[in-house]
Amino acid sequence: MKLLVIGSGGREHALAWKLIQSPRVEKVFVAPGNAGMTYEYGVENIAISTIPALVYFAQSHKIAFTIVGPELSLADGIVDAFLDAGLKIFGPSRKAARLETSKSFAKNFMQRHNIPTAVYDTFTDAHAAHQYIEQRGAPIVIKAAGLAAGKGVIVAPSLEKAHNAVDQILVTRLFGEAGAEVIIEEFLQGIEVSFIVMCDGQHVLPLATSQDHKRLHDGNTGPNTGGMGAYSPTPFISPGLHAQILREVIYPAVQGMAQEGVPYIGFLYAGLMITPDNQIKVLEFNCRMGDPETQPILMRLKSDLSALIEQALNGALDQTETDWDRRVALSVVMAAGGYPDNPQKGDAITGLTDLMTRQNATDDFHIFHSGTALNSNDQRQFVTAGGRVLCVTALGDNLKLAQQHAYTLAKQIHYNNSYMRHDIGHTGIEFIHKP
Repeated sequence: MKLLVIGSGGREHALAWKLIQSPRVEKVFVAPGNAGMTYEYGVENIAISTIPALVYFAQSHKIAFTIVGPELSLADGIVDAFLDAGLKIFGPSRKAARLETSKSFAKNFMQRHNIPTAVYDTFTDAHAAHQYIEQRGAPIVIKAAGLAAGKGVIVAPSLEKAHNAVDQILVTRLFGEAGAEVIIEEFLQGIEVSFIVMCDGQHVLPLATSQDHKRLHDGNTGPNTGGMGAYSPTPFISPGLHAQILREVIYPAVQGMAQEGVPYIGFLYAGLMITPDNQIKVLEFNCRMGDPETQPILMRLKSDLSALIEQALNGALDQTETDWDRRVALSVVMAAGGYPDNPQKGDAITGLTDLMTRQNATDDFHIFHSGTALNSNDQRQFVTAGGRVLCVTALGDNLKLAQQHAYTLAKQIHYNNSYMRHDIGHTGIEFIHKP
């Protein structure tokens, strides 16, 4: 069968890479894809971006089903359009995707269904927001209510920074229309983890646990980014905590959407804070797999991903199980100089092609492309073309070995002003080895 993946980043590269491994899949098209995907056997990029053109492509090429990667496509209603055309697609409808596309909807939804989250209020008026900040004090968290490519969250350690954040979002519109409304919520302390499941509208299938690293610099400092690295599984989620997350967060969310007449079908991502007393608070819902969490999770998945998605589309996830590699997978994001605000583009990348040749002969690492292109004058030369350029993903018998493996590989890739964190996985390693 032939499949279609929507998107162009590292998450979509990992999805296509995993889907084509199935003996049942003869071709995976990716719209629009990226330069790295063209080197995957059986994967083909298609330069199509509009929803009507994608619907026509899926019809004319007899696509068995489509998987949606990025949130913007969901917000634009791609799922609704495909379903209206009688096409199978794995992802939530525009209404269901409000769990991500509208933070105010998500917070109110969690309140309605008793899903634990931070104390909050919403504002469209800057003066009222400033008054609320004075009442609550700092540290405090300011969020653009709409989609901001993972960068719309500002953790303000002081009142001055909190007030500046409100003015940036509501007054100067740093995030455009995504900042027409702000959420101001209490600052939570603890360990942040990612919990991703597949949903069929009624049942859920948990994927392997993971931990993302959103801050730009080592030690979890600097601005929030789309994500600088991740690993799977995370030691912070014990079997008991896993059951608690399903009971207090995932099941109420899926059941709540169904009760409100908006069945949720697709990947559901819960960004969670585990507090020092082992309480769970939802920081955010995403309506797709995370990036870069997808890369280490799929690196460990031994089950046929296409079969899992078919089960979900058939409403049969309660009859489905997953098989996982016992090893740990860790991903290091290599970013362009100037990321996240002004990433450099067009710089030649060296060392990458050699690693990509080697990865075809082993199963313990893979280089997933996010922001790369081919030099117009030399189709064998990769150049930087985005903020997050590559996601170097490696397996190891434990977290420390996976970390060492990934960094050994990443240090063999070079381009002008390349940037990466050097401590991905550090909190997990400290937790495992604490006295």
